[in-house]
Amino acid sequence: MTAPGNCTPIFDRAAAEERAVFIGYLPVGYPTVPGSLDAMRALVDPGDGPGADIVEIGIPYSDPMMDGATIQRAATRALERGVRVRDVLAATEAVAAAGATPCVMSYWNLIEQYGCDAFARDFANAGGAGVITPDLTPDEADEWTPATDAHGVDRIYLVAPSSTDDRIKLTADAARGWLYATAVMGVTGARDTTSEAGHVLTQRIRRISPDTRVGIGLGVSDGAQAAEIGAYADAVIVGSALVRTLIDADDTGRPDDLTALRALTSDLARGVRAR
Repeated sequence: MTAPGNCTPIFDRAAAEERAVFIGYLPVGYPTVPGSLDAMRALVDPGDGPGADIVEIGIPYSDPMMDGATIQRAATRALERGVRVRDVLAATEAVAAAGATPCVMSYWNLIEQYGCDAFARDFANAGGAGVITPDLTPDEADEWTPATDAHGVDRIYLVAPSSTDDRIKLTADAARGWLYATAVMGVTGARDTTSEAGHVLTQRIRRISPDTRVGIGLGVSDGAQAAEIGAYADAVIVGSALVRTLIDADDTGRPDDLTALRALTSDLARGVRAR
């Protein structure tokens, strides 16, 4: 069983409303650091109904293992434009002030270089709730576990369709808050259809660890797909489709135009409420 954590209240609230949690991913620093904070605020409050419940703040990294072409492109631009790891703290404060729950997605090397206890401390002080670490497994978290315990930060690990039952149980027992379940094998990226693998994986997790909250990510691109996944998962995670709206605006010379981001956010928020 995944222990309750900082993200638990938003999962409880969504469950009481008989809907899934909407988790939206955006990288800090793209199109610029101030522009990314504006985008995250728009993700929380698109101006046409509700927005994301949790904002997954990505820290750009030069050697990603999970990011598809869209997120890699935005991350590369952000690095070229000078984003730094410490900018995630300003993004965390902005998301918390906007009324959503901030989580961070970071490759382990960046946290290790910052200092894992210092990162957990500074992130918690900025109002952060949980950290997703796609390349850190629970068996290698000897430093991370006490740091997150000391500062009250959720540890959010990943499981995949290829994970064994023993690995799912070990990961669920070590995590806090919720599990990130990848709906497909591979990297991030919007897809035309959702994968049945996400449903199968969710059923396996519920059998092995019935009380664990499950967020399904990779491949969701619109409200209809969000509704489909939200019908069986506790949370729907959307990244590439949201980032694509920022890239399109940037490519047309209007990086501050968040019109498409707001429209897609509203569509996704309606989707998780449609089950």
